[in-house]
Amino acid sequence: MNEMNPMNEKLLTIVVPCWNSEDYMCRCLDSLVEGGDQVEVIIVDDGSTDRTGEIADNYAQIYHNIVKVIHKENGGHGSGVNAGLAAATGTYFKVVDSDDWLDDEAFDHLLGNIEKFTDMKKKDSYATIPDLFVCNYIYDHLDEGITQQMAYRNVFPAEQLCGWNTIGHFHPSQYLVMHALVFRTDVLRRADIHLPEHTFYVDNLFSYQPLPLVEHIYYMDVDLYHYYLGREDQSVNEKVLMKRIDQQIYVTRLVSQCANLDEVAKKHPKLAVYMRRNISIMMAISSIHLLLINTPEAYQKRKQLWQDIRKRNAALYYQLKYRTLSGLTYLPGKVGGKLTIGGYRLANRIYKFQ
Repeated sequence: MNEMNPMNEKLLTIVVPCWNSEDYMCRCLDSLVEGGDQVEVIIVDDGSTDRTGEIADNYAQIYHNIVKVIHKENGGHGSGVNAGLAAATGTYFKVVDSDDWLDDEAFDHLLGNIEKFTDMKKKDSYATIPDLFVCNYIYDHLDEGITQQMAYRNVFPAEQLCGWNTIGHFHPSQYLVMHALVFRTDVLRRADIHLPEHTFYVDNLFSYQPLPLVEHIYYMDVDLYHYYLGREDQSVNEKVLMKRIDQQIYVTRLVSQCANLDEVAKKHPKLAVYMRRNISIMMAISSIHLLLINTPEAYQKRKQLWQDIRKRNAALYYQLKYRTLSGLTYLPGKVGGKLTIGGYRLANRIYKFQ
């Protein structure tokens, strides 16, 4: 796809955390090695007990200029991202889950833009380059033949640099999730990204915490990332999420604490609005799934989550409860709970996010 890079400089590091991924990881890796040796693919074998490590080593042997493998004890998805970030040498950084994949043409277009900006920087050290590339992604229900595009053309101008103060408005279904983002590696390191181990849903923290350090954004209106949905053991599966609700609550708390939104608002008011809305949707997800669990303990956890927000930041609590979506998931009584769950079911049918 891309010509060999004689300088062997890595434009992009792609980290693929793997745990017992033998059944589907080849589809992912085959899409990534198409980037040629401008790309560094780091496969993190997170203590797998199947053939994942062997498959990873085979790719490293065949694509020795592209693929590296890290074998480590099991620490969870966040631990895999941490290990990959520590080893990354690329100018930019992306995480691709082992059951997902990248579109060939969009990937080529992304690398072309990264190369263009890095060449500009080499020629002029004062040249402005993106801190963050944003691309569309696809919810891919591969087994059902159903896809749903998530794009950002109403938020960012296509193929030009912009900043937070000149962006448009996000629709209710639009969030800057991990699948859409390619950060400059230096931004992630300055943000001191260290994701919790043995914890699911940490991608929410990865895609949120660095945003105040992003000054320049470049949006590409291409469908880069295919986010596979359909496996019963996926973390976003409703039953799985209910089982892991304590981890969802934990990450929600971390996200709500990792940035001072009042300080963010002084410099980037539109970003502060978005980040507050991001906390809102995470609060909503936690509240809804606690309602679905429908036990006295779950109701107490829901109450405690909201009380913790109120105790730590009263202003944020009132904004979340009375000015954002999450307030609609904290309606009083059984009728309020039924209305909340009904709205959630309708949204899922429309957007196919599970």
